[in-house]
Amino acid sequence: MDTPRNATSATSGSAIGLVFTLVAIFVAALNLRAGITSVGPVLSDILGWYDASPAVAGLITAMPGAFFAVMGLCAVPLAERIGMSRTLLIGMSFTLTGLAVRPWTGSVWLFLLFTAFVVVGIALSNVLLPAWIKLHGGRNIVTLMTVNTTVLGISGALGPLSAGLAEREGGWRDALFVWVSAGLAQVLVWLFVAVRNGYDFPRYRVAATETPGTPGTPGAPGAPGTPGTPGALPSLWTSPSAVFLMAYFGLQSMHAYIQMGYLSQILLDSGVSRTVASLGLSINAGWGILGGLVIPTVIARLPRVEVLPLLFGALTFSGYLGLLLAPAAAPLLWSSLLGVGGWAFVLALNLIVVKARHPLVAARLSGFVQPFGYVIAALGPLVIGLVYRPEVGWTGILLALLVLALVKGVVGFLAARPGFVDDDLGLSEPRIVEN
Repeated sequence: MDTPRNATSATSGSAIGLVFTLVAIFVAALNLRAGITSVGPVLSDILGWYDASPAVAGLITAMPGAFFAVMGLCAVPLAERIGMSRTLLIGMSFTLTGLAVRPWTGSVWLFLLFTAFVVVGIALSNVLLPAWIKLHGGRNIVTLMTVNTTVLGISGALGPLSAGLAEREGGWRDALFVWVSAGLAQVLVWLFVAVRNGYDFPRYRVAATETPGTPGTPGAPGAPGTPGTPGALPSLWTSPSAVFLMAYFGLQSMHAYIQMGYLSQILLDSGVSRTVASLGLSINAGWGILGGLVIPTVIARLPRVEVLPLLFGALTFSGYLGLLLAPAAAPLLWSSLLGVGGWAFVLALNLIVVKARHPLVAARLSGFVQPFGYVIAALGPLVIGLVYRPEVGWTGILLALLVLALVKGVVGFLAARPGFVDDDLGLSEPRIVEN
């Protein structure tokens, strides 16, 4: 088995090392949304090309959340076996394959298959990039998380803009295929990262504590007993902070994927042009760029951040209310309100790092919050795909989203309260030791 490299080697060894690490995070984050958000504005063209039913639209829009959940559960165990950098490279190779093949498939089922390839790779990056930054970031964790979340927003904003290539018949294929170049760039960069880092998952065990009154009494692994008795990390289901953060991440991701898949259609059904609808989705995602720039620094400087989820929940509520009452009156304003409300995602992603003291806890927390959170996220687009009918419209769906926006704010408030997941797990003392 390869020996793990020093956790700070990627960024603290030299200025060149830091620049290369920034480039690696940049190209990885650039691929985290474009392969998904580029589909929404041309979804009707895709369905028409394959003569597919509206239920297929539900499958396509639910796929990110569903596969993020499934692959998220596999991400940390796979990384523990072969290393974080190698696992990320494998996922990026899946994404590249999906981006290259998906537009040219001859059936809608093959289109779904290679969309799954795209999403599988993005899912692995979603889970492992925060933990990779925690492990390799050294003194530059805030900088790297800022790059990650900012460029993720750029990726989401640029994706819908490729719909401009779809004006001619069959042009939706060009709108999707254009992202192959970004996928190829990340594979080439991370091939070098994976070779350089080798095996890079933290190998630790949980040392046991002494049972009060009976020092030296052997105990079960990870439970009170002889100091140094190896044990597994306690279940994250026992941590209220972890559970609330998982629910918050899931609710925000549900809103995000509903907006990615259906915001353009809501605006189109209200009578706005395709150009305005695509621009609305791009602006919606583009606000994530500013959120990625400011939220990591805000979290680092604010002593208490509970107010932020309440604010983002209120903004999301306002955006849906605008779409319900007057969608065509100010479509870009409603898209913007939803976009700023989506800063909740940046907040949740950064809380995964902030609420863990130890890289091992951060990795486990990321592998808990994101997979189970994406189970929640997948339900929204799937249900909408099943219940939406053009003759009925969006009123009932938007009313449900208004309620979910308020729930998101309350759950986020509970997730952002002071405290560390390490403490919830009884790891407040230095009980995680190198194996």
